[in-house]
Amino acid sequence: MAKIDRLSALMSRFKLSVSPCEVGQANFVVSGQSGTPGPEAIWFSPAGHAAAASGDPAAVLLSAHVDWGGPENPLLAALPPVISYPVRQDPEMQALAQLLVTEKQVARCGSASVLNRLGEVLIVRLMRAQIEAGAMQRGLLAGLADTRLSRAMVAIHERPGDPWRVETLAVEAGMSVSRFSELFRNAVGDPPLAYLRKWRLILAKQDIERGDRIQRVASRYCYGSTEALSRAISGAYGTSPLQIRKAALNRKAA
Repeated sequence: MAKIDRLSALMSRFKLSVSPCEVGQANFVVSGQSGTPGPEAIWFSPAGHAAAASGDPAAVLLSAHVDWGGPENPLLAALPPVISYPVRQDPEMQALAQLLVTEKQVARCGSASVLNRLGEVLIVRLMRAQIEAGAMQRGLLAGLADTRLSRAMVAIHERPGDPWRVETLAVEAGMSVSRFSELFRNAVGDPPLAYLRKWRLILAKQDIERGDRIQRVASRYCYGSTEALSRAISGAYGTSPLQIRKAALNRKAA
């Protein structure tokens, strides 16, 4: 069976940007050691304070802020408070980290764009390492780390508008309905259809903010009517679809 891409469908819905900043404001840090050439480790703390977590702010070679869609991004919510990755054990990651540091130090034409692209690659590889290591015992990354559950989860992420039922998701996972439901809840923390509803609401809110017609959004994510979508949006976000759209327009105008 061909390997599935467990991250792309999720990542495509949330813009990732990496920009240099002062050490005290950084949530992404490349650190080294005095007298040792090259980067030693990468630190990523979604809530901030990556430099403090690295243990020695004086050893910071590069400090940056990663903006990745805020708290609505389920990947960020699934991460531990701090990720530490020793790049000396991974020559490819060390080379990428060194390129990032060099690009910041030299500050040549187009550096901001290069820094953003390199930073994005490093973040993706950090996510990949978390999944492959089975670093999380419960939550989104724990589900994606399971080869059976990940097939169903990727199907949800890629095709949220399909009329999914527990039975059809169990088929995607190649499991019985009872075993799939039990394993999904234990690993992810939500029943399969509850997880599907959360994902649909995240996407629906994004589409409404982008200006899509509410009726079309409701149809796209299997809501029977605009009223049903409005009730679901209000229950999840405490505001109506029209208010969400208005707030997005005000942000763009500001």
